[in-house]
Parts: sequence; C-alpha cells; structure tokens
Amino acid sequence: MADFYDVIIIGAGPIGLACAVEAQRKNKSYLVFDKGCIVNSIFGYPYYMHFFSTGNLLEIGSIPFITQSPKPTRFDALEYYRRVTLAYQLNIRPFEAVTHVEGEEGHFQVITAKGTYACAKVITAIGYFDFPRMLGVPGEDAPHVSHYYKEPHLYLSTDLLIIGSGNSAVEAALETHRHGANVTLCIRGPELKNGVKYWIRPDIDNRIKNKEIKAFFQTQVLEIQPSQVILQTGDQEPFAYPANRVLALTGYHPDFDFLRRIGVTIGSDPYRTPVCDPKTYETNRKGLYLAGVVVGGLRTDLWFIENSRDHAKAIFQHLESA
Repeated sequence: MADFYDVIIIGAGPIGLACAVEAQRKNKSYLVFDKGCIVNSIFGYPYYMHFFSTGNLLEIGSIPFITQSPKPTRFDALEYYRRVTLAYQLNIRPFEAVTHVEGEEGHFQVITAKGTYACAKVITAIGYFDFPRMLGVPGEDAPHVSHYYKEPHLYLSTDLLIIGSGNSAVEAALETHRHGANVTLCIRGPELKNGVKYWIRPDIDNRIKNKEIKAFFQTQVLEIQPSQVILQTGDQEPFAYPANRVLALTGYHPDFDFLRRIGVTIGSDPYRTPVCDPKTYETNRKGLYLAGVVVGGLRTDLWFIENSRDHAKAIFQHLESA
C-alpha cells in the first residue's frame, strides 16, 4: 500500500472508462481494476452484433466514435474503447479482480488477489453480463446448454431451442436459422418484448408467421434432457419437445453478492435496486459510489452506455463538492 489514490474504480467497461477519463480531467489520482479485459462485456457479445444506438451516443472522453455504418458493431466498439484507453493512457489493471473493500471514506483499502490498495473514494461500475438469470430447472447445467451466444456455426443441423424474447434471443434465432439450425423459440409471455430492435422485428415476425422458426408463447421450460426438453404451455399438460442444443438467453443480473460484500445495501423492491442517491450515485456506504447499469439492479433495461456515461460527471461533481 505504498501508493494512495484519490479514487479506485472497479470495472473497466465503458462507464468505468468514462469515470477514469473524468478522474484524469479533474487531476485525481486513480486506478481501475477489472477481473477481465477492458470492456469485458462487449468482448463477450455475439461476434456479429450491431448496437441499437449510433456511435455518437456511445462516445466517452470527447473522442469521436466514427463508423462506416449507422449502427456500430461489436468490433467497432472494441476498437473504439481501445483507442480511448490508449489516447488517455488510462491506468488500468485488467485481469485483477477486486474481492473486498475495507475501511471507510478517506481510508478505504481495496483488496484483490494480487494486493491491497489504499484510496479515499471507490466507484463500482461492474455491469451485469457475467451473471445470467438462471432458469432453476433440472438439466440447466448440462454441456449442451449455454446462457451465452457467440456465433451460428456451432448450431448447424441441430434442433436448437432458444429460451427468451428479447434482442439476444431474437438475433440468435435469426442467425442460427439462416446458418442451418432447426430453431424453436420458447417465450414465457404472450409475445416478444416491445424493445426488440425495430429493424429485426418484421424479420422475426415473418419467420414465425411462415413457420420457418417455431415459437411457443406463454410457455416455460420444466426440465432439460440430453435430446429433448419438457415444456408447459399455460395450464396445459407438460410435453416433450426435441432439442439437442439449448440457448437460455433469459437476461443477466449484477453481482449482488459482491455488492453486499462491499457494504452496499440491496433494496427489498422486486428489482433488488442497490441503495444509492439518484443524483450523486453515492451508496449507503459513504464514499462508495455506483455507476452504470448496476444502479438499476434487475432493471437492466433502465441504464445503458448512452444514458449512464454521465454518471461519471455527476459522481466527480459530488467528489469535488465534498
């Protein structure tokens, strides 16, 4: 603990990077930790994914995000955030996970597997992509089941069941269908989510209408077996359905255990919203802040890069006034 930092940032996603840029602008000493690479969640996205937003809405640090197409791809985003990191020479320690935060405001000790680091303030921008929402059904941990989708090649000539009704599920269904999979969607509600990207909604609707992709609505999975799943639609009798590959794309959630471990109170509301000031993003633990999608708890559709990159400015305004 030879060095003392004004602020330590946990998480090197886009919002963690935005916080690091803001720290530099305010002449604050800082250090950023991530258990993976920079923008680790984006690195884990499907290879050919397009963002919903245009590049200018994903910009941080006043560095333009310029792409050839209106909607940036995963590859565009990785290149852009690498450029930001190098342009600002951000002080980042990738692949060094934070395990605990001890002490109090002004005298925090941030503990990792490699050492202990002293600081005055802590910002937690951990995202949520590493923790899938589990179905809690038998067979979910089988080798042919995944909660992440990368590319369609793996699913050629398979009976693929995709569980989910949002963008991830719809895009995976369309890609795998066009690359030789026999695709079925299993959807808990009566229809696909309203937030499905407008340019792919007609495509999936037509594929379902034409029975090119089968869809079970108001249906849940009761069990996953090696070559079939047990489904139940409404209050009807459960039935077996062929599936030798399963993608459970049911969403993700923040690391609530980590938040509790570092002293953040988790609300009792249905969304398990972490307790923090909605203007300054300071948590119940004085001197410890949240930034990015983690602020919304289970409401992972509430905060995005586009509307949470300003968390950095709000947090450092509060730091300056404290």
